[in-house]
Amino acid sequence: MTRLRSALAATLFLVAGWTRPSCAADSPDWPQFRGPTGNGHATAKRVPIEWNVGKNIAWKVPVPGRGWSSPVLSKGRLYFTSAIPKPGGGLDLALLCVDSASGNSLWQTSVFEEGAEAPSIHRKNSHASPTPIVDGDRVYVHFGHMGTAALDLEGKVVWRNTALKYNPMHGNGGTPILVDDRLVFSCDGASDPFVVSLRKSDGSVAWKVTRHPAIKQTFSFATAEVIEFNGRKQIISPASGFIAAYDPEDGHELWRARHEGWSVIPKPVFAHGLVFAGTGYETPTTLAIRPDGSGDVTDTHIAWVLRKGAPNTPSFLVIGDELYLLADSGVLSCLDARSGKVHYQERACGQSSASPVFADGHIYLLDEQGVGVVLAPGQEFRKLAENPIGERTLASYAVTDGALFIRSEENLLRIGSKP
Repeated sequence: MTRLRSALAATLFLVAGWTRPSCAADSPDWPQFRGPTGNGHATAKRVPIEWNVGKNIAWKVPVPGRGWSSPVLSKGRLYFTSAIPKPGGGLDLALLCVDSASGNSLWQTSVFEEGAEAPSIHRKNSHASPTPIVDGDRVYVHFGHMGTAALDLEGKVVWRNTALKYNPMHGNGGTPILVDDRLVFSCDGASDPFVVSLRKSDGSVAWKVTRHPAIKQTFSFATAEVIEFNGRKQIISPASGFIAAYDPEDGHELWRARHEGWSVIPKPVFAHGLVFAGTGYETPTTLAIRPDGSGDVTDTHIAWVLRKGAPNTPSFLVIGDELYLLADSGVLSCLDARSGKVHYQERACGQSSASPVFADGHIYLLDEQGVGVVLAPGQEFRKLAENPIGERTLASYAVTDGALFIRSEENLLRIGSKP
């Protein structure tokens, strides 16, 4: 594999040249999809509420290629992946690193190469959609059927795993999660879906479990969630036809709740003793499941069901006693998390794919036209600001003190003042 270094980066980024990262520039970190705890909550302060094309944008830099992985932040560095066209055809599947204070390129590394015969993808997908994870001195990246890899913080590949081949449907999707010393993710392709756990140390397979869905459309793209309930960890992994919990040690299935959906995308969330998860297409539904069962719990452990206003794509957000669901249409629902009682369902923004976040006392949404919407949490709908950047985006925010980071179709932006 080739290593793409500063010559290419200098050409592609507005702010040219190699600079050392400002490691103390941003605190706290946002090291994975949906933030430090994986549930969309930030501990950041002074997060901007208002911005637009000419206001409160600290920097904006173009990024090479195409990708809908969300940016992640660790110690003053932003990491994200992209699929970069190669001369003569094919794609470099790359990890890029920029300084969060200035937007300057630090390095980029080609991790895998996708041939010119790359499988077709959905119009809203990319060949670089799963979000990286930063943990200690490693960055973990995932490109679906093309493989998974670990790199050090200077962009050197530590290991690659390309053994987990499957037939993707519409391209890459879900992001791995960290569970102790393992990376866990689903490979729910056009047939024979499975869940796998890789050892962080070398990328070897710790366990691999076949899904066995009772549904023809087996493909899904959901990111899993790890919970701890009654002193036991469970990996909650939505699939076509069911939502299941797996034992982190050996992958055996603990329980499953059946549904009739497929192409499931939202990441579940756990609160108030309930797992909140989605069922995907054709009719998106939200299920609230008690995680203390075993075997098939469909008829015994589903606490409540919401059939109107559930998301196909954005993940769930719980703040206090309320559950917030952002439908792909831009309608936001606020429910009592324990009972499922609907407090409101209001159009908050345009068509949406990005997941909502909660930061500095506010709810932040980001629609596909690049409009950032800020709301007050609570049982009444209160919109505080609409902030257009005029650029298409499907990626979710990264958040730190005094700043939001947005990845658009062509650029990476820092919203807020420079540190």
